This record gives sequence, structure tokens and C-alpha cells, in this order.
Amino acid sequence: MQFRQLHTCCRLLKEGGINVKGKKHSSNLWLERQRRDPYVEKSKKENYRCRSAFKLLEINERFNILFPGMVVVDCGAAPGSWTQVAVKLTNANGAQSEEPKGLVFAIDRQIFQPIEGAVILGNSDFTLEKTHEKLRFFLNGSLVDLVMSDMAPNASGVKKLDHDVIIELSYSALKFALQFSKPGSSFLTKIWAGGKTNQLYDDLTKYYKSVKNVRPKATRDDSSEEYLLAKDFRGLKSG
Repeated sequence: MQFRQLHTCCRLLKEGGINVKGKKHSSNLWLERQRRDPYVEKSKKENYRCRSAFKLLEINERFNILFPGMVVVDCGAAPGSWTQVAVKLTNANGAQSEEPKGLVFAIDRQIFQPIEGAVILGNSDFTLEKTHEKLRFFLNGSLVDLVMSDMAPNASGVKKLDHDVIIELSYSALKFALQFSKPGSSFLTKIWAGGKTNQLYDDLTKYYKSVKNVRPKATRDDSSEEYLLAKDFRGLKSG
């Protein structure tokens, strides 16, 4: 199946408004929704690249999945708001001299602007084994504390198809997590609700002691988006 993997983050509106003359009706509705969205304004004020930062911040506040010294892999990272959060909370930029320094790797098929404290791997398709091998090189023997995936395809409008593709992306992130995570680590993935959610949930319970379905407050009311959070990786048994 061919698809173009994109981060589904919003494009922030510029100060002073946008001239919407000549835009399609759907575009005008999108722009109006952006203007009314408190998380869009908040992301600008707090210098996050996208409103999705507040989803991860809320998940962390509730479940404590990010802390100084962690090794984090952010899949589908562009334009980088989750990476910004991860860098700050893991101290990957060394801003907190008294705390251990983390490592954050951000991967996306798009090329996006650097983030201080993060290793950016743009133009990299996370569904391909060669991307996993590239990460293996950069990890240099280190194991990962958190794999988080905000990967999503371009929505086709066909809900079942879109659901099937995002589940595929989640399994790609999970495959990496099972190979490169340390025991006790966590896994977080975005999905769109659908018929294969229960199977993914059940598969996660085989490898993690705790699995939760999470819908952050920053998720828009009309969205089918939700997250599966798996904690305390059991490790893979050998033999």
C-alpha cells in the first residue's frame, strides 16, 4: 500500500490574520477553527511549533512517561512539537545542570528545522528497516526508555482505510520498540478509532504490563484520534 506519512499537526496562523479571499469553503472553515482554538494561541505564546505539544504534556502529567536522563525516539516528529517537549523534560539540551542529560531522536519523512538537544533524522521513513538500522547506529548500544509515535497518513476520507493505515504505522513503531527498548520502558502511539484497535491493544498487553487508551483534552471534539499508552515493557524472552 502506498501512502505518504505525515505528521498531522496544525499550521500556525501568522499574527495579523490571513487573507482568505478566494479560498474554498473548507479552507475558510479550517482557518476559522484555528483562530478559535485556544491551543493554537497557547502554542505560539509558549514557543511550541504545534498545538499537539499540549497532548503530550497532558499525557506526561497524568502518567509520568518523561523524565531527565531518558532515551526517547519520536516517530513522525515533524514539525517537532513533541520533540520540543521531550528535549525539555528529558534534559536532552542540558538546561538543568543538576539533572542527568537525556537523548532524543526525532524521525520523519519530512525534512524539518533542527531542535537544540535533539538528533533530527529527516527524510527517513520509519516503516523501513534501513531507518531502524540508522537509529541503531546513533543509539550506539543504548536502549530506549520511550518510543512515541505521532505518525499518521494523509486522511483519504475513507475511515476504514485511514484506520488500517495508521494501525500499520503503529505496528511499525512497535516492532522497533520491541527490538530496542529496555525492560520497564514505555510505548505511546496515536491511532484513529476503528475495528483493529482492540487487536493492537491486546498485542500490547503481551509485551507491556499496563496498557491504557488515552484521549487528551487538546484533542478536537470532532476527531477520532486517541492514543494507546503501554508502560513497563516486560522484555523479549530469548530461546
